[in-house]
Amino acid sequence: MTRTIDWTDGAVELIDQTQLPHHEVVLRIEEVPPLVDAISRLAVRGAPALGVAGAFGVVLAAQNHDPVSARADFDAAVASVRGARPTAVNLARGVDLALARVDDGVEAVLAAALELRDDEITASWSMSAYGADLVTELAGRPVRAMTICNTGGLAAVERGTALGVIQELHERGDLTEALPLETRPLLQGGRLSTWELARMGAPHRLVVDSAAPFLLSLGRADVVLVGADRIARDGTTANKIGTFSLALAARHAGVPFVVVAPESTVDPATGSGDEIEIEDRGPTEVVHVQGVAIAPPDTEAINPAFDLTAPELITAVVTDRRVVRFDRGESLASIPPGERRAPSRV
Repeated sequence: MTRTIDWTDGAVELIDQTQLPHHEVVLRIEEVPPLVDAISRLAVRGAPALGVAGAFGVVLAAQNHDPVSARADFDAAVASVRGARPTAVNLARGVDLALARVDDGVEAVLAAALELRDDEITASWSMSAYGADLVTELAGRPVRAMTICNTGGLAAVERGTALGVIQELHERGDLTEALPLETRPLLQGGRLSTWELARMGAPHRLVVDSAAPFLLSLGRADVVLVGADRIARDGTTANKIGTFSLALAARHAGVPFVVVAPESTVDPATGSGDEIEIEDRGPTEVVHVQGVAIAPPDTEAINPAFDLTAPELITAVVTDRRVVRFDRGESLASIPPGERRAPSRV
């Protein structure tokens, strides 16, 4: 699959995820405001991809506003990228990583951004392998894997996090079927995960969000695999709204609940979930579906884009450099990141 986001001939190119699955549109972005717009309206989304977008945003800012002679304009442009979405730590981290090289010139900033892109791709391959190994240990083979939102290559430049594990299981012949949730209100599972699963040839059936807990109680899935937008120091995980409900249902049903995210999503500076800002995206996305109103005019709505799952509801966290088994009393502090990583496919 074409990379979700990349740098080509002096500009950012990214797949417009708002157009999928009906149209495959690649946006070419040469200035910061269109990139901020793409981030805000979810044309590019997913924690790892947002980190890369943040780094590329600093490159665009440096190209268009000289950091020496037009520092105020440069700083304002960078701040607009950083503030485009608050919950995912990767966006700010990508900005900071590229910004640290600004005194060395635009080419150095670009080199840092490209290195981050390559690191996220390598991380996806590593997570896929670690995660698939863990799933077969927890649930045997073959497995029925439930997931929420979109955590494939669209969210992570290539391959993905939780959906990357599902792809690895499929390629090993260890997947019975994937069960992606629709993921209201923007249907990232219905629109994006099904698109990616179809392209990889993996068997799958789409599930209504509210049906998932009941299906888990019936034993219709062997494992729940989810991504993360931020993992706090205590193991609390911020992820797409609906993840907490899945975690509660999985605990009730005795089904392993596994979080898959790169080390870049683990945020030691955030102590607990209380410190994570949860983005509310306003009523429009809730009272409309694909631009069609489904509620009376002026209907208000509560629309948190993310929720928080406590570590006691999580079986394990899989990153590109470690597997932390919360169900065995391990913690992020007790299992430091290792050095072993899967071979790079860049």
